[in-house]
Order: sequence, then structure tokens, then C-alpha cells
Amino acid sequence: MKLSTKGRFAITAMMDIAIHERSGPVTLIGISERQGISMSYLEQMFAKLRKGGLVEGIRGPGGGYRLARRPERISVADIIDALGDTMNLTRLKQHQDEAEEEPPLTEVLWQEFDQQLHDFLDGITLDQFANHPEVLKVMGKPDVRQFRPRHHFIFDSAA
Repeated sequence: MKLSTKGRFAITAMMDIAIHERSGPVTLIGISERQGISMSYLEQMFAKLRKGGLVEGIRGPGGGYRLARRPERISVADIIDALGDTMNLTRLKQHQDEAEEEPPLTEVLWQEFDQQLHDFLDGITLDQFANHPEVLKVMGKPDVRQFRPRHHFIFDSAA
């Protein structure tokens, strides 16, 4: 099974937003620079992701994109579906005659496999994927803001 380049880039871009949106909307330029994805490609993908209800655009200074839903409510399958991208392995099927009414047995097998794969990816959330230890290692050191203590203590140097 091979996921399309469009699907891989969309998942990567969505992970980038999930990781970086803590400090505000994420720009396409920022995603492009961090992930090495061209701006024109990102613009095309984000039009579909926005239409699919996965991201929201924020206009104006300091604008960019943010997730339209919490990352634990966005699955990898949701991202692929929003693009209209398919993991459809039936393209490997043999050509069938026009008169043939029933699909070949291998096509039925691939269709079932496609559904199993979709169900599997539907069980992986953006939050799980973005917070995977290996992903965090690749993305760099964890964001220190998430580890900032909630209580600030003032130490008196005279004490």
C-alpha cells in the first residue's frame, strides 16, 4: 500500500498545525519552510482541508490556519477523505470485459482490504500521531510552553 504524495503532505501539514498552533495560527509559509512543501501545493491542499471542515483560516495580521476540531477528533482517514484522495488498491485490478457483471474475486479482496485500511487509519487520531515520541524527536525539542508551571513563585533573596 502506498499513500499518495498529496496524502502524505496533508498529514504532515496537519501534524505541523497540531504541534505548532499552541502559539497561535500557523502560516502556510511556516509549514512550507519547516516541512519542505511548496506553497502552491499547500494552498491547493488547504482549500480542500478547509472545505472538509478540518482547518479554519484566520485572516489579518497574525493570521494563518488552526484545526477546526480538537486533534483527538481528527483521524488520519479524515484527512485523506477531505482531499478526495483514495487508498484504493482496486486500481491494481485486471481489466474486465464490459459484459462481465460480477467483479473479479481479486477486486472484491482489494475492496475489503481498502475498507480495513480505512478503518485502521480512522482509528489513528492526529493527536496520537503528532504526539508520538518519534514524531516529537523529529520535530525537535518539546515546546517548553506546555511544561510551564501553572503557579509562579517569587523568591525573596533576603530570606
